[in-house]
Amino acid sequence: MKGNFESQSVLIEGLKQGNEGAYEYLVEHYHNRLCVYAHSLIRDDLMAEDIVQSVFVQVWEKRHKLKHDFSLENYLYKSVHNKFIDQYRKGKAVMALEKKYIEALELAVEEKDELQEQKILGILFNAIYELPPKCQQIFLMSKKEGLTNIEISEYLNVSKKTVEGQITKAFGILREKLGKKYEVIMMVVFGSETERLI
Repeated sequence: MKGNFESQSVLIEGLKQGNEGAYEYLVEHYHNRLCVYAHSLIRDDLMAEDIVQSVFVQVWEKRHKLKHDFSLENYLYKSVHNKFIDQYRKGKAVMALEKKYIEALELAVEEKDELQEQKILGILFNAIYELPPKCQQIFLMSKKEGLTNIEISEYLNVSKKTVEGQITKAFGILREKLGKKYEVIMMVVFGSETERLI
């Protein structure tokens, strides 16, 4: 019997008691939303699904420790975020910019408006990968790989002005997509070097 678990306190109590109906409700209610969020971070359907599944398993295994006075939704999103960070660190060596990106995510989770900030960082992540191909390539070479404009121009056999133009174009597109939060998010993720571009 599934029962009515729309009330968070009832849902948490059901989970604590090992009620499978409560667990089914939890999965049905949050699965799709968490998958969308996980995918915005990792951009891989299978890995996003694995992260969400592991979060649900973790909730079930630690259900006795759930507290009645906290936001279950925020807890789920934060757990997905933490799993993403774990996967990210295991999957590759973390470079300076990547550390800044991880720190920005961690900072967002600590702020009051957690879900809103996480969504904005997800938008930033998506926006970078929606840049035009050449623009995206040059932007990532500059901001992720840390190459200078001259190094990029030599590698791609284009002029330094072309490189500068593409990077400026990338920031312009990101500014448009991120709206009012653009300056804060860009400064947190990309550091003081963006001051002259924002």
